[in-house]
Amino acid sequence: MSMLNVTRLRVLRELHLRGTLAAVADAMSYTPSAVSQQLSQLEREAGVPLLEKVGRGVRLTPRAITLVDHTEAILARLELAESELAAAQPDVQGTLRVASFQSVVLELAPAALTLLAERHPRLQVEITQRDETLGSRGLLAHEFDVVLGEEFPGRPHEIRAGVDRENLLRDPLLLAMPSHGPLAELPADVARLADAPWALDPAGLAMGAWSRDVCRAAGFEPDVRFDTPDPLLQAHLVRSGHAVAMLPSLIADAHLHGTRLSRLPGDPHRHLYTVARAGRSGHPAIRAFRSALAHVAR
Repeated sequence: MSMLNVTRLRVLRELHLRGTLAAVADAMSYTPSAVSQQLSQLEREAGVPLLEKVGRGVRLTPRAITLVDHTEAILARLELAESELAAAQPDVQGTLRVASFQSVVLELAPAALTLLAERHPRLQVEITQRDETLGSRGLLAHEFDVVLGEEFPGRPHEIRAGVDRENLLRDPLLLAMPSHGPLAELPADVARLADAPWALDPAGLAMGAWSRDVCRAAGFEPDVRFDTPDPLLQAHLVRSGHAVAMLPSLIADAHLHGTRLSRLPGDPHRHLYTVARAGRSGHPAIRAFRSALAHVAR
């Protein structure tokens, strides 16, 4: 009886996550033909069909899905073993891959990196700017070790099985208005800003969807003149008198000078947090990174 090969199991898992052989090949630095060969060999090892044709592509059979579930458990156990071995080393070292969104990269990450360089000079941290959805997919696909996430009022996030979440801070969400020009004459009251030009995140992002909900709850659809995920551009548009916006308090001290800031109805906050795969959450590099972020956030 042949034993299942872990590398080939990972290929099957990648296909489950990514959907196409070409995407698996790109993610794993294989050729598409090599991916097909790995999956064919895995089928022979398993002794049951794992793939079925669907048009020009393939999909996993029910037994393949079951095998993916076992693969998740195997990979988590291997990561747990790696974490325990790393904890036995005298120094925190290696490369930590982090996915984060812009406001954290701007305000928390630089100070955290400075602290880590002092405490753990042999640890290298790589930060990629991603929105949370793409970051979470990358976490499950082992592209990232840690992902920073944000959760908005009324929009709780489901905590996936096999993922460890650690809360970081509560960040007030503010109404930002110009301090000069025609818009400065408007009241700092969302319900009375139906005719104002807005600078908001795209509707497909968490901040953009939530801020539109706030406007709709006040009885109007916002006139979004500037649709951008860049909080610094939004802040500049407010400061220069061209728009009003909703922005996180985290960037207020450094980037919102020259604007009028006020609390929104209900004093809403977003929750910032980190997530890591459960099997890797005890790794010294992840613990060190989380500790540095928490220190800076305080």
